[in-house]
Amino acid sequence: MKQTQAAKALQRLLSIMSRLRGPNGCPWDVEQTPETLKPFLLEECYETLEAMDSGQPEKVCEELGDLLLQIVFHARIYEERGDFSMVDVITGIADKLERRHPHVFADSECITPAAVAEQWEAIKKREKGSQLKSETTLGSIPPGLPALMHARKLTERASRAGFDWPEVDGALAKVREEMAELEQALKEDDQQAIEDELGDLLFASANLGRYLKIDAEEALRKTVGRFIFRFRHVERSLEKCGRSLRQASLAEMENLWQEAKDLTKN
Repeated sequence: MKQTQAAKALQRLLSIMSRLRGPNGCPWDVEQTPETLKPFLLEECYETLEAMDSGQPEKVCEELGDLLLQIVFHARIYEERGDFSMVDVITGIADKLERRHPHVFADSECITPAAVAEQWEAIKKREKGSQLKSETTLGSIPPGLPALMHARKLTERASRAGFDWPEVDGALAKVREEMAELEQALKEDDQQAIEDELGDLLFASANLGRYLKIDAEEALRKTVGRFIFRFRHVERSLEKCGRSLRQASLAEMENLWQEAKDLTKN
């Protein structure tokens, strides 16, 4: 019953998009292209993540709808160009899921998540065939990914090829090594070296996160959220006293920051 309802709801959304892009539709929607919609697609992805962090299902529901709109919007434009349709998008991913889950839809066996992931990659390589022969071990990772996410994917590929430390101590030591090199660059006041070493430190940190099964991009995003909360707490606390940040001492702001930090911990 729910599948039927979902199909009807999706069909309604597709019909609305068709009308918006039609002759008597919305002028703004009609002039959009995949290139103009790229920023909105990325924005909706991040807003969905933010909604998930909020712990409010109704917000997640709303943002998933906005994200789905972007998929439908893009598919409609490509259909108008004669490239593919929403049916092709849905059929393609459905077929892929069945092919890459033979332990569910066929007679293969995979009893652990690690085995499933390994099987997925093996099937993917077989499907790509000759296309993968020209690729390096690192493969074709989209260059437009956020840098920390890109770093994680690169180190995952390298690790699967055996280029990795046997224990977490190696990854942790690499972070310390890069920190020491950054400090040395700072002492030498070499701006290019400072930039290079900071990049190396971030890359090593992302790799450490992978080793610890913590996504560095997600960890940093949550840290940014905590920083915003704490900074606003400092600002609002001072405003209640009729003062601004510039009128407060660093010690006062630090005390309020610690107060905000305690609030986030609780």
